[in-house]
Amino acid sequence: MAYTTINKSSDNFNTKLYTGNGSTQTITGVGFQPDFMWIKERSGTSSHALINAVSGINKKLMSNSTDVESTETNYITAVSNDGFSVGQNNGINQSGITNVAWNWKANGSGSANTDGSITSTVSANTTAGFSIVSYTGTGSASTVGHGLSTAPSVIIIKNRSVTKPWQVGHKSLRFQNGIYLNETSASPSDHGAFNSTNPTTSVFTIETSSYVNTSGHNYIAYCFAEKTGYSKFGSYTGNGNADGSFIYTGFKPAFVMVKRTNNTGHWQLVDTKRPSYNPQYYLRANSNNAEATDIDFDIVSNGFKTRSTDTSYNGSGDSYIYMAFAEAPLVGTNNVPCTAR
Repeated sequence: MAYTTINKSSDNFNTKLYTGNGSTQTITGVGFQPDFMWIKERSGTSSHALINAVSGINKKLMSNSTDVESTETNYITAVSNDGFSVGQNNGINQSGITNVAWNWKANGSGSANTDGSITSTVSANTTAGFSIVSYTGTGSASTVGHGLSTAPSVIIIKNRSVTKPWQVGHKSLRFQNGIYLNETSASPSDHGAFNSTNPTTSVFTIETSSYVNTSGHNYIAYCFAEKTGYSKFGSYTGNGNADGSFIYTGFKPAFVMVKRTNNTGHWQLVDTKRPSYNPQYYLRANSNNAEATDIDFDIVSNGFKTRSTDTSYNGSGDSYIYMAFAEAPLVGTNNVPCTAR
């Protein structure tokens, strides 16, 4: 099979850095039209802004908050085939404040999906294994179509209608014990959100938990299926040593998010666009804190390695889950990403 390299901005995921100007500006160089934009001030303390094309680019949720979805007409004002425009606001465009935007490509504003017992609106990029799913809860155990044609490894859900935590399902937790994106807490022992049921190639299952399925409430779900050479979702055990654990992904990651699951710990976010040869800068999905610089992570050609005894990502005997996306994946003639040669 012949393989072609996606340009380094990637056709499906890209990290973009920019500095706010306090007015309006267009951010280019993303390399595609972003359908999911996760933006955070680096040098400021405004909350994370998670914005997608299915809910509408004027709708915002915050990963560090349980707040309901808000309408923000001056956050993202437009998207293009190479980026997005930001309006005059102090959340993602404050004058002189540096920002990072993590961008994913789905498939526009989405269309109806009837694979599940709940009809959902789905924007799916099957090549990259990513979909954005909007649905309305029924209050009864249900299934929801995700549009990926392969089972998701990670699903992140937020109630848009009322104040509720973010619910994360991860294959390494077997979709039994969920975990909350906005909190530092360990994975709880309840089995309510995903009905202790792994996703299938067409649907994911939700129980009666108000976090994911209250009758009449609106929800957004971000679904990620693993693609060889492009994305990896797994777990590892820390060794509590400065010569820390090595986690094999099969590609050079551009973005990694890590969370300790057996005890409290932050959701650590690192990427390869923020300065330094290997990531020393991090943000936390559960916190509005500005960027900090004391993380020791090595990003290498086939994975990442912890270089610290910090319990947030390498406590002795502690359990961790992670999400990783590639810097410059290869795609074959069958349009499937593959491991670099």
